[in-house]
Amino acid sequence: MGWTLGRYFFFRYVTITIWFFLGLLALVFLIDFTELSGRTTGLPGFTYGTAVAISGLRMPMIMLQTVPFVGLFSAMATLVSLNRRYELVIARSAGVSAWQFLLPCCIGALLFGFVSVGLINPLAAHAFSLSEQIETQLRSGKSNTVSADAAPWIRQKTSSGDTIIGARAILNQGLEMADAVFFVLDQQGNIVERKDAARAYLRDGYWELQDVKTFRNGTIQPAASDRVPTNLKPEFVQERLARPETIPFYDLPGKIEVARSFGLKANAFAMQFDSLVALPFLLVAMTLIAATVSMRFARMGQSATMILGGVVAGFLLYVVSVLVKAFGVAGFVPTAIAAWVPVVVAMFFGVTFLLYKEDG
Repeated sequence: MGWTLGRYFFFRYVTITIWFFLGLLALVFLIDFTELSGRTTGLPGFTYGTAVAISGLRMPMIMLQTVPFVGLFSAMATLVSLNRRYELVIARSAGVSAWQFLLPCCIGALLFGFVSVGLINPLAAHAFSLSEQIETQLRSGKSNTVSADAAPWIRQKTSSGDTIIGARAILNQGLEMADAVFFVLDQQGNIVERKDAARAYLRDGYWELQDVKTFRNGTIQPAASDRVPTNLKPEFVQERLARPETIPFYDLPGKIEVARSFGLKANAFAMQFDSLVALPFLLVAMTLIAATVSMRFARMGQSATMILGGVVAGFLLYVVSVLVKAFGVAGFVPTAIAAWVPVVVAMFFGVTFLLYKEDG
């Protein structure tokens, strides 16, 4: 296949991928903005400009989750459009094999994956953290209660007793808490003191609390700041509280190495890193799955069934990937295996099917 034809197929795939991505971005933004506005309209300080800013900052993170489906649908749309315009028929009659005109699409999918990991992921991590800070500031002080499932709770042990720590929101990769609650226990495990803080920062050897209300013996003592001793290391708190998707791809290897040097498994961070490394090849696997249902010249009335089969196959691959990823985070299987097995199996399925159909 000549360079001109290969370049045409490549840019056709890239163009359709960009349109799919932008169209889905607009749809997701409208849905997220509507849902966010409904939840925050009654809060003091709410403006529609703030809601637009929060939703806009959350878009890279949300779109990163849709990348596998964008890759699947764009590959299917590219091949179906080429098929319906008889361009694949003409290419085949000229002696171009299926592997030759699939190569530009696979290269495009690989590059799309590299852009998602190298550019969109760091942007998503920073933008999502900023959106959390804005939304937390908007909600700050609305209530002094913390839901048991709103954020993880941690328990620290010191010489003076234990302290149970919770918060409405976790910021700065676990090193900052908003609307934090500290329950101070004595040696017998009884609650002797409660501290509510608008902000809590993990420092070297202590938690720094700001805008604090201390509840002790039925009295309330407000204070501008306070300290709670701790022996928790930042690496432990990050591994326990930080969500892996909020850490940029380039920072993950360092976080994993430091956490493991403290004896922590860091499975969640390792799983996130391995999944991002495998993402470009997952998109190639999605392209091969799309090819199995989109390349054959379809008679009238058959295209819808074939496309539905491709969508179901891609969805099943995504579900299996998420399920195996959960096993990797739990430590049941190595994270590298959890990230790569679905990709390799899907690639083998696509290649085997195409070999059977195209090469007999």
